Amino acid sequence: MSTTPQGGTGTVPQTPTPSGPGATPRMSDGAATRPGIGQYATRYSMVGVLVVLIIVATILYPGFLNPANIGNILTQNSAVGIIAIGMTFVIISGGFDLSVGATYALGAVLFAGLTIQTGSIVVAGIGAIAAGVVVGLINGVIVSRLNVNPFVATLGTSSVVSGIAYIYSDSSPFIVNDDPQFQDLALSTIAGVRLPIWILVIAFIVAALLLARTTFGRNIYAVGGNYEAAWLSGLRVKGLNASVYVLTGVLAALAGMMDASRLGVGQADVGGSMALDAIAIVVVGGTSLLGGEGAIWRSAVGLLILATLTNVFYSLNVSQHWQLIAKGCIVVAAVAVDAIIRHRKRG
Repeated sequence: MSTTPQGGTGTVPQTPTPSGPGATPRMSDGAATRPGIGQYATRYSMVGVLVVLIIVATILYPGFLNPANIGNILTQNSAVGIIAIGMTFVIISGGFDLSVGATYALGAVLFAGLTIQTGSIVVAGIGAIAAGVVVGLINGVIVSRLNVNPFVATLGTSSVVSGIAYIYSDSSPFIVNDDPQFQDLALSTIAGVRLPIWILVIAFIVAALLLARTTFGRNIYAVGGNYEAAWLSGLRVKGLNASVYVLTGVLAALAGMMDASRLGVGQADVGGSMALDAIAIVVVGGTSLLGGEGAIWRSAVGLLILATLTNVFYSLNVSQHWQLIAKGCIVVAAVAVDAIIRHRKRG
C-alpha cells in the first residue's frame, strides 16, 4: 500500500504487546501461554518495591502509618494522581503530553475566578472542565490531524495555555477565594474520608475498568503497540489518539480545581513540575514510554511509591533540592530498567 498512516509519535513499535490487567502473555506464534515465575516477578516487581519502601518508611518515621498521615499523603497527592491517570492513557497510546501542568494551572484559576464571578462552584467547575476539554481537543487535533510530534505539540500548547491563565488572572500569579463553599471540593468528607481521596480512588477504578475491560481500552493498546497495524485493521487511530488528549485535559483541569479548593487560591504560576511528576509516576509504575504496554494499577503503585518517598523526605527534613535530584534519578532508573527488559525480550 502506498499510503502510510501518519500521527502518533512518529515511531512505530514492531510488536503490539498489551499488558494491562487481564491481558494474556503470548508466544511468538500467537499461542497463549501461562506466565512463569520470572514474568510474575517482572510484572509485580514495583509492588514489592512499594512494600519494602513502606516497611523502611515505618522504621524511619514511626508515625508513617498513622491514619491522619495516610490521609494527608493521599490528599496532597490526589491532584498529581488524577493527572497521572490521563498521562497513562496518553503514554500507552504512544503519545506524550507536556501541557498538563499549564492545563492544571488554567483549571485552578478558572475555578477560583468563576466562583467569584458567578457565585456558583457548579458553574465554575463546568467552566474549568470545559477549558480542559478545549485544551485536550487542540492537542489531539495537532498531534493526530496535523501529524506534529506530540512532544513538540504539547510543549507549544503548554506555553499558550500558561499565557491564557495569566491573562485571565490579570497578570497576577494567583486569585484568592476565601468563600467557604469554594473549599467544599477539598474539605468535604464522606464517611470520614476527604472528598479528594474519594475522587482519586474512583478515578483510578473507572480508568482501570475503561482501559482493561472495554473495546476503547483494547484499541488504545493496539494503537500504541503498532500504529500501522491498528490503522490497517480498520481502527480510527486518529480519533483514538485525539481522545486520550481530551481525557488528559479534563483530568488536568479537575486536578487544578481540587488543589485550588484545597489551598483556597487559584495560581497561574503553578504546575511547572506537574508533567515531570505525572510521567515519573507512570514510568516508575512500569508503563513503557514506547507505548502499547502498561496499566492503571501500575500508575497507582507508582503514585504510592513517590508519595511515600516524598513523605519520608519531608519527615526527615531532606532539602527539596535533594528531593528533586532523587526524583530525577528514580525516573532515569525506571526508564533504564524498562529498556533493559525490552532488550532481553527481543534477544
